[in-house]
Amino acid sequence: MNHGAPTLELFGLTFNLGNVLMITVASVIVFLIAVLSTRKLAVKPTGMQNFMEWVIDFVRNIINSNMDWNTGGRFLILGTTLIMYIFVSNMLGLPFSVTYNGDLWWKSPTADPVIALTLAVMIVVLTNFYGIKMRGLKGYGKNFVAPMPFLFPLKIIEEFANTLTLGLRLFGNIYAGEILLSLLAGSLATGFWGHIVAFAPTMVWQAFSIFIGAIQAFIFTMLTMVYMAHKVSEDH
Repeated sequence: MNHGAPTLELFGLTFNLGNVLMITVASVIVFLIAVLSTRKLAVKPTGMQNFMEWVIDFVRNIINSNMDWNTGGRFLILGTTLIMYIFVSNMLGLPFSVTYNGDLWWKSPTADPVIALTLAVMIVVLTNFYGIKMRGLKGYGKNFVAPMPFLFPLKIIEEFANTLTLGLRLFGNIYAGEILLSLLAGSLATGFWGHIVAFAPTMVWQAFSIFIGAIQAFIFTMLTMVYMAHKVSEDH
């Protein structure tokens, strides 16, 4: 069943209120995780602090695998925020979805192409910004003419391709997962035998979707650091 999107017209712009709600919820959850895991720091970490340190170490390894730490260390907070925000966003629509008056209010925000592509655009713009900031216009420009000047048009196309693939990969995986879950949930509502037949596949797909959500958060963060390394590192 297709559901509409709750919208609001303001200053000539149309806002998807469902997306606004889910972006806000994901941001608040990530903020609370960060606050709760760092409010009582201890030499021997336990609980939430231990989890946060594990995430930071994981992101640090991603950065180190792509660039020198002296160059990439400044992106640790960016990478940590990305992987946590995207993972939380991917998880929000898994337990359930909420519709009201035919409008879909609760879902994974990354299951919307607008949000996924906006994240991708932000990352590509940010990589170019840091490329100019850290290497200067001359050093930054070398990326588009190396190793041969005639590759310049292909490098421009590559920027657009990176944006599309980064965003659409995230959107496609999360959206497909939610569609299948909605179909299985529909089977659960078809009576006793529908419950029996659909329950096990629903649970299995829920677990698999958690795995996919985690992998997509990792891939998005990894590719962010790959693109960043291409812009800011001399050896790329």
